[in-house]
Amino acid sequence: MVKPAKVYINGRLIGFHEDAQAITDKIVNARRAAKIQKEVNIAFHKDTNEVYINTDAGRLQRPLIIVKNAKSLYTEEIEKQVKSGKMSFKQLLEMGVVEYLDSEEEENALVAEKEEDLNNSHSHLEINGAAILSVISSLVPYVEHDMAGKALHGDKMFKQALGIGAINYKMRHDTEGYLLYYPEKNIVKTKTMDLLGCDERPQVQNFVVAVLPYYGFNTMDAIILNKGAVDRGLARACYFRNYEASEQRYPGGQRDKFEIPTEEQVGYIDEDKYKKLGSDGLVQLEQSVDVGDAIIGRTSPPRFFEEMTDFGVDQEQRRDASVKVRKGKPGAVDTIMLTESEDGSKMTKIKVRTTLKPAIGDKIASRHGQKGVVSMIVPEEDMPFTIDGVKPDLIINPHSLPSRMTMGHLMEMIGGKAGAAAGKIIDGTPFNNTPREDLEDMLSEHGFRSDGMEIFYDGITGKRLEGAIFSGVIPTQKLYHVVTHKMQARARGPVQVLTRQPTEGKEKEGGLRFGEMEGETLVGHGAAMLLQEKMIEDSDKTVEIVCEKCGVVAVNDDIRHKRYCPICKSSTVYPVEMSYGFKLLLEELKALGIIAELQLVDKV
Repeated sequence: MVKPAKVYINGRLIGFHEDAQAITDKIVNARRAAKIQKEVNIAFHKDTNEVYINTDAGRLQRPLIIVKNAKSLYTEEIEKQVKSGKMSFKQLLEMGVVEYLDSEEEENALVAEKEEDLNNSHSHLEINGAAILSVISSLVPYVEHDMAGKALHGDKMFKQALGIGAINYKMRHDTEGYLLYYPEKNIVKTKTMDLLGCDERPQVQNFVVAVLPYYGFNTMDAIILNKGAVDRGLARACYFRNYEASEQRYPGGQRDKFEIPTEEQVGYIDEDKYKKLGSDGLVQLEQSVDVGDAIIGRTSPPRFFEEMTDFGVDQEQRRDASVKVRKGKPGAVDTIMLTESEDGSKMTKIKVRTTLKPAIGDKIASRHGQKGVVSMIVPEEDMPFTIDGVKPDLIINPHSLPSRMTMGHLMEMIGGKAGAAAGKIIDGTPFNNTPREDLEDMLSEHGFRSDGMEIFYDGITGKRLEGAIFSGVIPTQKLYHVVTHKMQARARGPVQVLTRQPTEGKEKEGGLRFGEMEGETLVGHGAAMLLQEKMIEDSDKTVEIVCEKCGVVAVNDDIRHKRYCPICKSSTVYPVEMSYGFKLLLEELKALGIIAELQLVDKV
């Protein structure tokens, strides 16, 4: 006797049924006949003898073509009517040609990628093989040949690539913005690119790439760039930084004012920092500005009322509140906008333009997750070259391909090379693209080896390199990870008021964090002197006098020229080097009624 199956609706048990397969088939047929809502899904799990019916909102569903007897219900006749516009997608749902499945019902479905793969076991057919991918993944040619993890990495870097973010970039005043100078159309494209219009606002440049080691300078993620190509505009971009300020109003009728600050005002820096300001307190268009230069001259009223003068009148001591160019972001003034804020105050926005020329430390990546950091920009005459004199724009490490398993990267390189030679656009749509055999034939027709290999010669010695080198053309992205915006170093600088330790952050001229875990590493290595240097000397070293008897921090009375212990009044005190953070801890413990006694020993 067959045990009755449990029936759940939206996760709630509502009863039992003797024939679970029959009720499942009945609901599926009713949905395909448009007798019930198309969003209803049902799944019969034979292993647990349970039926799940889902009707709740918020479930992810995807459309699939229904298959019967190893034949797709989406026939050639229906396809012609769809392409001519006589039949809509809604009609396909009502006719039972296409249906929506959720993750639960899809567990019991066998989906074919292509119509040629259909057999009697298949229940559904993909509308398009690329439909299983996200929007960004479907933009990557031959992505079905990549490892899934690297495809996801490529998707993340796709969003970080520089291009033309908006065609009205000249009128926009975003806080930050990037613009690639010479974006190019893709040689290898997918159908999704055409749907989204990627070639109208491209974010790639077609690089000639060679896969070979170069004197050990491109190990791991390091890559080599051709200086000649860089000088001609390869991977060159533009960075915009917006600065804004307003003449803010304060209670009592006081307000900020755009003007050139004077030496008498509080916070005045140096005459050189204000020399680029005009009489209105603003810089001129196309004026080059450096780090620390004032681009908006502004003064603010004092925070507190000053004392009366001899004549009984307030003498206003204004302070400098100018806007200055941020660290690492010099450039030229691109646009100046004068307007009013919401409260009617005068406001200005100034956009500074910086040219970003590729430099050592910049990040460059293909769309397959093959990222790299520029380690060397080699003079063009030292780059390896082919027998035809072609020199690559980019050299990558051969070990990056088998370890990351991005075979789609190789396919796109071959496709780009074949497309560039034949003057054609190559279709790289996932699961439905130009076959490798066709690409090999195109290369052979134009005088190249079918496998993409070429003979290279060393640009320094002129000798022929052993073995053939794989090279091709592939669209490559410059990412917004620019070394000039990330580089941070400090010798001396400001410290925090409370702890006397260096400030944090590049904008505050802060130091690099040397935390607890780094300190424990030095302890593990026994590097006591280095630990002393980093945690004390280079941080918040202070010298405090400590009582030999009580072990507490003593008092240094400069007025009476006397040093004594506040507890035992003894004058036998000794200077002790310690971290100011530790001294602060001792003071906080005193506030809790705890006195920590220090035991003094001779300094080693």
